[in-house]
Amino acid sequence: MAPKTLRGTVRALIAPALALAATVGPASAPAHAAVWNSCDQWGNTTLDGYILYNNIWGSGAGSQCVWANSGTNWGVWADHPDTGGIKSYPNSKKVINKPISSLSSLTSTYRVTVPSAGAYNTSYDIWDTDHDYEIMLWVNHHGAVGPLGTAQGTVSLGGHTWNVYKGNNGANEVFSFLRTSDSTSGTVNILPVLKRIKDTKGWMGDETIGDVQFGYEITSSAGGLDFRTDSLTVSGG
Repeated sequence: MAPKTLRGTVRALIAPALALAATVGPASAPAHAAVWNSCDQWGNTTLDGYILYNNIWGSGAGSQCVWANSGTNWGVWADHPDTGGIKSYPNSKKVINKPISSLSSLTSTYRVTVPSAGAYNTSYDIWDTDHDYEIMLWVNHHGAVGPLGTAQGTVSLGGHTWNVYKGNNGANEVFSFLRTSDSTSGTVNILPVLKRIKDTKGWMGDETIGDVQFGYEITSSAGGLDFRTDSLTVSGG
């Protein structure tokens, strides 16, 4: 797959009116006994200290609905056509708002159920408050998807081994860490990743980490596919 184009996640978060238009048609999503659900393009809510966001931002998108039992137990049904380009990044976000140097810990656990079809990645998306830097941690991926930038080698950090890529999308620097083998559950120690980028590589300074997002960057899911976050925690400070 060609390198990713301009990231829509930050554009959707900062200025939805400037984001690429997505067509959100009627959806025949499976029923879920959820406390919240939305099929709106920018549907969002706050549950248990997490912000949930449907976030359909890409060109040529189809239908997508998100549901949640809590901020850490939620899922999405998506029916996006089998075409190139990212269509959406439904996610759950935890606000941090602390400089890297003042963080004593930043960890997350995840357990997901993902389809064996389609094209997507399951990833953390970590932003500084100025949105100059984006750190992605891919814990699994499927189909024709790939990271932005050039390969920077392999490193073992935070309890996982990653293939590292560094790039720029024209709006911000993007550092992508792709787990060398797919996983549907685990614990990630995020702070050593941030410190490597800051201290070891010098790719950024003592940035204030605004938030940690976890979700599914979906390129295609033709016919309708389910992505489920069975459990999630993001903690630290």
